[in-house]
Amino acid sequence: MKMLKAIKNNIPNAITCLNLLFGAMAVIAAFKPFETLMWGLQGYQLAFLLIALAAVADFCDGLVARLLHAVSPLGKELDSLSDCVSFGLAPAMILYNVMEAAGCDTWVCLMSLLIPVFGALRLARFNVDTNQATVFTGLPIPANAIFWIGFINYYATHHTISQWIVLALIVALSLLMVCNLRMFSLKVHGFGIKESYKQYILLVAAVTFIILGGVSGLACVIAFYVLMSLLFKEKEA
Repeated sequence: MKMLKAIKNNIPNAITCLNLLFGAMAVIAAFKPFETLMWGLQGYQLAFLLIALAAVADFCDGLVARLLHAVSPLGKELDSLSDCVSFGLAPAMILYNVMEAAGCDTWVCLMSLLIPVFGALRLARFNVDTNQATVFTGLPIPANAIFWIGFINYYATHHTISQWIVLALIVALSLLMVCNLRMFSLKVHGFGIKESYKQYILLVAAVTFIILGGVSGLACVIAFYVLMSLLFKEKEA
């Protein structure tokens, strides 16, 4: 019985480790951004897919933990460590290599490392803040990763974007993760319009942006999310 209980309690952690594994694989793919690696995908595209798989694992580990009543402090810390790799380091490495291939200055490329640094700060603050269940303080690190997937997808084929614009976005998004802006949760809390109207507005906008811009539209989705959070300011929990 003890063995079965131990296995049950570690199933969510195993799924979390898949999150970390996919993120680490995305980092590897990022260093061959324009080589065709698997399934006809270039390195940066394969890295996007791996980050998406990490996001699925990130969603499932918490769901499974709640279903199995296996939520634990260890799982929470492991989840944050995995997120830092999958949604912090991985997009940063994709950006670094795509910028390098575009001929950006080395020091500007290295500024992409601000993404995992500020992402780690964001995750650490989240772990010690009990008031972020339904309202976030600062941009969540998965949302930050979604922005960079969309932006890099556009930037990879439009190298005419100034490196100074990219640098400004790196600094702005990094600071957004640790700022005090109150941002609404992306989870729907009931199907009524009154309870979840912001989530429904964002969903409609997301579908529209993705239809119009494909993967690149993801950057617009997160920009719209930030704008909505500024317009519909959340109160302290």
